[in-house]
Amino acid sequence: MRKLAIASMVLSALVVGCSEEKTPQTDKAVALVADKAIDTSNKATNLETNPFFQEYETPFGIPPFDKITDAHYAPAFDRSIAEAKAEILAVANSPAEPTFENTIVALEYSAKLLTKVANVFFNLTSAHTNDNLKALAKDIGPRLSGLNDDLNLNPALFKRVEAIHNKIDSLELNTEQKKLLVDRYREFIRGGAGLNEDDKNTLRELNAKISKLGIEFGDNVLAETNSFELVVDNKEDLAGLPQHLIDAAAETGTKRGKEGKWVFTTHRPSKTPFLIYSENRDLREKMWKGYTHRGDNNNTNDNKKIVAEIAAIRAQKAQLLGYKTHAHFVLEGNTAKNPENVYGLLDKVWPAGLAQAKQELADMQALVDKEGGNYKVEGWDWRHLAEKIRKARYDLDEEQTKPYFSLEDTLKGVFYTVNKLYGMTFKERTDLPVYHDDVRVFEVYYKNGELIGLYLTDHYVRESKRGGAWMNAYRSQYVTEEGEFVKPIIVNVLNYPRPTGDKPTLLTFGQASTLFHEFGHAAHGFLSNGVYPSQAGTSVPRDFVEFPSQVLENWMFEPEVLSKFAKHYETGEVIPQALIEKIQAASKFGQGFATTEYMAASLLDLAWHTQTETTPVDTNAFEKSILEERGLIRQIAPRYRSTYFSHIFSDGYSSGYYGYIWSEILAADAFNAFKENGIFDQATAEAFRANVLSKGGTDDPMKLYRQFRGQEPDPKHLLKSRGLATE
Repeated sequence: MRKLAIASMVLSALVVGCSEEKTPQTDKAVALVADKAIDTSNKATNLETNPFFQEYETPFGIPPFDKITDAHYAPAFDRSIAEAKAEILAVANSPAEPTFENTIVALEYSAKLLTKVANVFFNLTSAHTNDNLKALAKDIGPRLSGLNDDLNLNPALFKRVEAIHNKIDSLELNTEQKKLLVDRYREFIRGGAGLNEDDKNTLRELNAKISKLGIEFGDNVLAETNSFELVVDNKEDLAGLPQHLIDAAAETGTKRGKEGKWVFTTHRPSKTPFLIYSENRDLREKMWKGYTHRGDNNNTNDNKKIVAEIAAIRAQKAQLLGYKTHAHFVLEGNTAKNPENVYGLLDKVWPAGLAQAKQELADMQALVDKEGGNYKVEGWDWRHLAEKIRKARYDLDEEQTKPYFSLEDTLKGVFYTVNKLYGMTFKERTDLPVYHDDVRVFEVYYKNGELIGLYLTDHYVRESKRGGAWMNAYRSQYVTEEGEFVKPIIVNVLNYPRPTGDKPTLLTFGQASTLFHEFGHAAHGFLSNGVYPSQAGTSVPRDFVEFPSQVLENWMFEPEVLSKFAKHYETGEVIPQALIEKIQAASKFGQGFATTEYMAASLLDLAWHTQTETTPVDTNAFEKSILEERGLIRQIAPRYRSTYFSHIFSDGYSSGYYGYIWSEILAADAFNAFKENGIFDQATAEAFRANVLSKGGTDDPMKLYRQFRGQEPDPKHLLKSRGLATE
């Protein structure tokens, strides 16, 4: 999954604009209000007791999690928002002639305190939240949205930026500086700087509504996920389930006050293996429907109305800003440029994926008929039957592979791979503050001993953490105004099952690949070599950000890498070559399902956001019509149905979920360069680091790709890697 970008979005928002139109007298009044806000926050939590108001006196500047309490956030946000307003007003009202340095650079380095607070707060609302943080997020979200509007819609500030942009060709700017100026100017235009006062007020209202609804959507998904329980009290109903899953369900039962029973949930480490291995078809149906109906149960956590409202408001906002649809608004800044180009790509892949999925369904129905099952295959049967066929066809059972992929050894495999590629080394620290006992911290160095940054890992599922896997930064790399190179603090958050008894956490091959994937994002953050905060690390278009992470997944399939870390957790035996060959042969199995369920979600995302209707529609009817129009078979649900599609309704990926396959085209083509030259060829690795990983958002992403590869990406490598084409 993608980097969780809320904190960096806050920074990006703050560096591009200021407040509503005012006279000099009202500007002074606003500044006085800001001062009062700062005074008030000091009374609530003063400079001596609030960690956010002090320099972090911790090794490497890691946030002092052991000192930060829930009570610190509200006054810290009060003060930091007020400071941000004052800083931006100072730029907007400067009597000096506008220059790149006193306007664009000044904006870029504003709101440091707000960024500092937001980086901690928004990381924790995803990774380790509670009722206090949830309540505060509902208040802070609209305030930050309002602040963003105040900044974007300040005419004095826009006038200064526009004046600099108008003479861009006469300024002696390097590539990074020119892109920074162009991006800032465009963000003003996209933020409503060209609107009249009435429309600006309307835009503020729409943004506040979207922010509020997005938070409610995410809270509802979390509540639905955490509340579902499949309780088993008859041991016979556990037939087919692996022992580790049974043990985990027993522990869950005990924790939830159901001693002696087994409790399964819709969290992926529980849900997915249950659907694969359970022999009880009725229970599989309950689990499948429990997962696919989240947010669609007509209860207090129902998301249907919220989905329709968000989509309608986004359409209204896009049209207000002069765009045909929300998708056109979003994609303007992506590598795809517009939804027509995205549909063009998806239409090349969808038919092959759907045809393969239908063949997979036919194979499953044939198996059911052969076994005398006397039923038609449904969605809750798919994973179970697919596993049977996979085992028979490739003589490969995931349970055979899991003993070779302990979490600890797989992490070592990730470290081995990036060490060979980029010279990164890792040293664990157990004496640094962390936000939860699950979190581990590593110092990251180059081989020459130079510090790169700090790496935090948070691997285990818990109810205070949202589902999925992601990378984010507690501090991104950049260079200060004084020329100091700031080292990044990067975190990977996943949702693996906890160890049970004396057995370590054992991963499926797919789960192990996810560890590589997320560190691909981390490497993008660590190896960044940018100057400006808004351009560094993973600050790239949505349809490019998954590219580096998808590239790194490929090393998981290489025997040379597997032999270094894939060792039996009990015997230490290296994974047998025969098993590696089975894994490679089976890797293309089920790609009809995998491609179709993913692309169905991508098409659903685009459908919601290419509509021009500005009044809410019937969510389920809309979803049904889109999927039927595309010919999706009923046995496959989109990877995310609308009511729990957090990526697009609460996490900033609207109109962008297609980006995974867009990036995968780049990744498949890029890894082919390594295959041509050697998977650890240093010249290729250095070219990838220098032209992609280190560049962040400093230049056009496709230009950077061509500089690395020397050519345009070829989609044939993606189709071949998925088994959807032979040549």
